[in-house]
Amino acid sequence: MSNYITEIAGTPTGSQLAMFLALSAAILHAVFGALQKGRYDPWLSRGVIDLSYGIIAAPFALFLTPWPEPHMWLIFLGMVLIHIVYKLSQAMAYSLGAYTVVYPVVRGIGPLVTVVVAGFVFGESFTLKQWIGVLLLSLAILSLAVVNLYGSEKFQRKELYFALYWAALAGIMVAAYTTYDAFGIRLTADPFTFLAWFFFLDGILVFPWIALARWQKMETTPKIIPLIFRGIIGGFIAIFSFGSIMIATRLDSVGEAAVIRETSTVFAAIIGWIFLKETVGPTRAVLMGLIALGAVIVEFGG
Repeated sequence: MSNYITEIAGTPTGSQLAMFLALSAAILHAVFGALQKGRYDPWLSRGVIDLSYGIIAAPFALFLTPWPEPHMWLIFLGMVLIHIVYKLSQAMAYSLGAYTVVYPVVRGIGPLVTVVVAGFVFGESFTLKQWIGVLLLSLAILSLAVVNLYGSEKFQRKELYFALYWAALAGIMVAAYTTYDAFGIRLTADPFTFLAWFFFLDGILVFPWIALARWQKMETTPKIIPLIFRGIIGGFIAIFSFGSIMIATRLDSVGEAAVIRETSTVFAAIIGWIFLKETVGPTRAVLMGLIALGAVIVEFGG
């Protein structure tokens, strides 16, 4: 499988597979978001999910994939640090602001910054049509945050400012980890070695311990079995979602993969409408259409 991915990278076949993987990542990320939505403290949810995918990845990292090359250990260190900052900022944003407001801000900033940074790091260039698609998608996603904000019943202005600050930082870190991880996965002969060690190290080092400390300070703790079950499901979804987008960036353009992934906001709204009985409304429907249109322009405007 690793040899096949290496062989088709940069080919039309690789480009088609990258688009499929990026769309798969978008759908899985939407499911992941719905799984996290509002049920548990975001720090607990993140800790249990991280621990789950760390345990799942352990045998693959330690026994089933080739051992990392010596130069990869510094890459892994940088990777872990970037993801820690991302997850801390995201958890802070979710703690202070409504999910429906914070999530679009994070996802709207990410692709725009990723496309710019990928241009410098990988020498990728977008056509004018593709830039129009990126701006259309990002502005439509950010507009969802505004619509959701004013559609909410109440919000604390001071907390909102802090929530938006953390959400903006999380969006920048999405671009940082997408670009950095795409760089890292191209430096190792076996992409699955990179993925296995990413999930193993990222899963066990920080957030499970933060979650444990938070759990011990809670006056009323949630039921442990449902939380663990949710963490296991979330762990598998995270592996397939992040793994898909990373393989996509190995196969083709990092910027295009990042943009297509952010159609997750559309899939999240569809999931909310069908399964969570949330109201979409004409304004949100139009914005979702613009997000999808932006992704199509980026993919086919090159």
